[in-house]
Amino acid sequence: MHPKDISITAFTYELPGERIARYPLPGRDDSKLLVFDQGSICEDTYARLDQHLPSDSFLLFNNSRVIEARLLFQKSTGTEVEIFCLEPYHSNVSAAMQQQGTVEWRCMVGGAKKWKEDILSKSIPTDTGTVHLTAKKIKQENGTWIISFRWSPAELPFAAVLHLSGVLPLPPYLNRAAEKKDSDTYQTVYATSEGSVAAPTAGLHFTWELLQKLEQKGIGKAFITLHVGAGTFLPVKAETMKGHTMHAEFIDLSVGAIEAIRGNIGKPIVCVGTTSLRATESLYWMGVKLSKALAEDPSAAISAEDIAVQQWDPYEIRGSLTAAGSLDILLGWMKKTLATRLVVKTQILIAPGYRCRIAKGLITNFHQPQSTLLLLVAAVAGPQWRSIYEYALQHDFRFLSYGDGSLLWLAKE
Repeated sequence: MHPKDISITAFTYELPGERIARYPLPGRDDSKLLVFDQGSICEDTYARLDQHLPSDSFLLFNNSRVIEARLLFQKSTGTEVEIFCLEPYHSNVSAAMQQQGTVEWRCMVGGAKKWKEDILSKSIPTDTGTVHLTAKKIKQENGTWIISFRWSPAELPFAAVLHLSGVLPLPPYLNRAAEKKDSDTYQTVYATSEGSVAAPTAGLHFTWELLQKLEQKGIGKAFITLHVGAGTFLPVKAETMKGHTMHAEFIDLSVGAIEAIRGNIGKPIVCVGTTSLRATESLYWMGVKLSKALAEDPSAAISAEDIAVQQWDPYEIRGSLTAAGSLDILLGWMKKTLATRLVVKTQILIAPGYRCRIAKGLITNFHQPQSTLLLLVAAVAGPQWRSIYEYALQHDFRFLSYGDGSLLWLAKE
C-alpha cells in the first residue's frame, strides 16, 4: 500500500488524560524504558540503557535547542497579542537566529483581529540596558503571518532578543503555562543549536552520567541538527494521508557528522528521537536524488534545494543505492562544492511501507493518537506498534513529551 492510501483512523488508541505527563520526573534517566526487540517486550529505566545496546552501537542525537518562540505584546488597552515564531521567511534557521537589527519570520498570531496598529512594540529591561523590539505585519500567507521584527541595540542577534523577551513554547497538550524550571527541563543537556519550537523529546531522558556510561562501553555517537517545527503537533485531519501535507523542517549537518554516519554503516545505528531518524533517512534520499541528477548531467550545478526531500520521494523514487553508496555520493558532492555543512529542508514522511536504509533502531517517547509521529513508530515497529502501546498503557508508562520512552529495534532483514 502506498502511504497516500493510509487512513489515519487506523492509527488511534485511547489515551486517558491522566497518562499524559505534565511534568518530568526529578531525574531525567529515571524515566521508564520499554525495549522492543524481535516481537518481545521488556522494561527498564533509561539509566540502564547501556545494558540494552551492543557495544558497537552508534547513537545519533539531535542537538537542536528550543527557542523562546512565543512573543507577547501588550497593547495600550491592556489586551495581549501573541506572536508565535514558526520559521524564518526566506532564510535558514541558523542564519536567521544570528541576524542583527531586523529579521522576517513566518508566525502564528493570537489575537490578530485586535492588532489594529501598524506596529506593536515592547521594551525589555536587562542588566546592561533596555532592548526595544517592534513587530510589523507584512502580509498573510497560507494561514500564517509574515512579521518583520526590528530591535535595538541592533548588534544583538535575534537569538538573544528571543531569549530576553520570549517565552518557551510548551506543547499544547500539557495544558499549562511554561514555568521557570521548564527552561532547563524542556531542553536536552546537549542542546547547542538554537532553532526548534518544540524539544526533540527522546533526548530529554539523557544525562551527562548516562552519556558517559555509554561512552565507557564503547558506544559511539554523533550530533546532528533538525530544527523541530510547530507542524510536529499538527493533527492529521484528512481522511487519508494523501490529503495531509507533511511539515518541512531544517536539517543542518556538518561534513564530519555525515562522515561519522558513513563510517558506521553496517553497525547498529540508533536514532535518538523521530527527528534524528527523519534527518538520517533524509540523507539517503538526498544521495539518491544527487545520483539521478548527476547521471542525467554530470556537469550540472546542483544546489542543496535541488536535493531537498519531498513528502512522497521515498515512495516514488527508486532507491537502489546502498546506504554507503548514497552517502558516498552526498559526501563527494559536498567536497567538490567545498561545502562544510549541509543546510536544507526535509519534508520526509516515514509511514508504514517505508524501509529504513540507515537506522537499525529508534529511541522515542510515546506519541499522540492519529499523528504522523505514530505513523513513524508503526513504520519502525510494524503492526506490533499496537501491542507496544497497549503494554505501555497497562504498565503505567507516562506518555508524550515529558513521559517515558522506548527503544525499538527494527526487524532484522
